[in-house]
Amino acid sequence: MPVSHVSQAYPDRVEVRGRDLTGELMGSMSFTEYFHLLLTGREPTDDQRFFLDLLLVAIAEHGMMPTNVAARMTLAADPGSLQGAVAAGILGCGPVILGTVEACALLLEAAQERVSAGADSANVAEEMSREAHAAGDRLPGFGHPVHRPRDPRAERILELADARAISGPHVLLAREFRDAAAEAWGKPLTMNVSMPIAAVMLDLGFPSAAVKSVPILARTAGLLAHLAEEREQPLGLLMAAEAEEAVEDEPPP
Repeated sequence: MPVSHVSQAYPDRVEVRGRDLTGELMGSMSFTEYFHLLLTGREPTDDQRFFLDLLLVAIAEHGMMPTNVAARMTLAADPGSLQGAVAAGILGCGPVILGTVEACALLLEAAQERVSAGADSANVAEEMSREAHAAGDRLPGFGHPVHRPRDPRAERILELADARAISGPHVLLAREFRDAAAEAWGKPLTMNVSMPIAAVMLDLGFPSAAVKSVPILARTAGLLAHLAEEREQPLGLLMAAEAEEAVEDEPPP
């Protein structure tokens, strides 16, 4: 019989991960701690809680990004569909925006496998960076249209990882990739926030399959802020009109 270990509702109680919701969790656990429990089935350590909080704050908001624009335009078109507008924004969490965290985690895991097999971490980063460049691929976690030469969010995460002594092999590899990417591309590339998010989560024991959940949850909060503002100070239709004005219609050849 199929089973789920997440939650079960009964007439007199709700159990979440085997814990009584009202008797054990409500009033005694923060939302970050609860999110960790939901995601992993375990309560977080102090470091896991601290960095989960930190990463959620780091990635929740970044201005008028495509995810926020899509959500605002959706709400403008259907003012009664808050959930639809949030969904429109979250659907944009792909390999270009937000979803790069998962690609970074997979890159770091693949690199760590080579290191665990006996290779030097710097050499591994150099080889994988050269391979990506030769194939014409982007290197996940590097490059940013706004933050140059450094992404302040990325630097702060690494700084706190060092300060709290949780930097492990994946954070080391992230730094090795920064040097290797500059060598492979012949110029410095900004390490964006996605790379240290992935590195810190892996060093704290999160599986790579879980890392994308952090930007999705965080950006949901940011989307809700934009949509609350959209209801008070509408911008969605204005942005749609500006987009229409910026694009010139050209008959097919």
